[in-house]
Amino acid sequence: MLLITNYEGRCGVQKSVELLMNKVDAIRAIIEGIKLVEVNPEIHTVGANSLPNLLGQLELDSAVMDGNTRRSGAVGALKGFKHPVEIAYRVMTDIEHEILVGSGAERFAEEIGAERYVNEMEHTQTAWREYLDSTLNEEQKQKFPDIRLLDIKTKPKDPENLFDTTVYLAQDYTGRIATATSTSGWPWKYPGRLGDSPIIGAGSYADSRYGACACTHTGEMTIRAGTARSVVLYLKMGLNLSDAVYEAVKDLADLKTGFINAVTVHAIDNKGNYKVVGLNPNKEVKYLVWHPELKEPQVKDAEIIRT
Repeated sequence: MLLITNYEGRCGVQKSVELLMNKVDAIRAIIEGIKLVEVNPEIHTVGANSLPNLLGQLELDSAVMDGNTRRSGAVGALKGFKHPVEIAYRVMTDIEHEILVGSGAERFAEEIGAERYVNEMEHTQTAWREYLDSTLNEEQKQKFPDIRLLDIKTKPKDPENLFDTTVYLAQDYTGRIATATSTSGWPWKYPGRLGDSPIIGAGSYADSRYGACACTHTGEMTIRAGTARSVVLYLKMGLNLSDAVYEAVKDLADLKTGFINAVTVHAIDNKGNYKVVGLNPNKEVKYLVWHPELKEPQVKDAEIIRT
């Protein structure tokens, strides 16, 4: 058995470990851990309490993948529900689609009885209003929201300076490998923006025959490079886990145009190995790992690669 998560997922790790030790399957174990992150008031880029888009609306993304079946479920730009990761799971189990977004995802959530929630908290709305006040000119302030959002030239606030997308990867006692992600994306993002988290093959991918990968930070990069699927494919081609991650990082580093920034790649293989590499991070990168030989989850430093 094995579990790794980025540092922002730490509040849910103990729950996932307990479930894995009690022989709960990997996908349910990591979903229950992420649900604790989604309601943690100290996290501002996952679930409730997150910073909203340019219109002050909180749009949530999430995905799960079962490495045994390679079925996945994902939701994007979801508003008004407490646990997007649970809704993503139900997309996988209840409907013959892999991803639902926006109003369709919300209708689906209603139909399955998902718990509604007001995710926009007063302190995050205050931060949003302060951002607008410092960004808009007087004419834009008078007309807002009926302005061209493209005229707001500043880039989205970097969530790496706050917290990051939460990713969990696990292998259970049967050898099943699974991944799950949850995020609110970039603060002050353009409405409707999807990062890599709900896109299988970019932000996460799981295949119990080989391994799994999940990424955090600049999803625009991992979407273009297909990073999560690439790591698993390199494993399938016979590379060991470290070399598979290094090859995927090289693919990211080769991107020269567009929004280029940091990415952290988290990966495991089917032999119980794990690897976490940060590409050009702007701060130290930590993650948590647990396996049965450890008495409790351990915090470790990711390997850093500079280009």
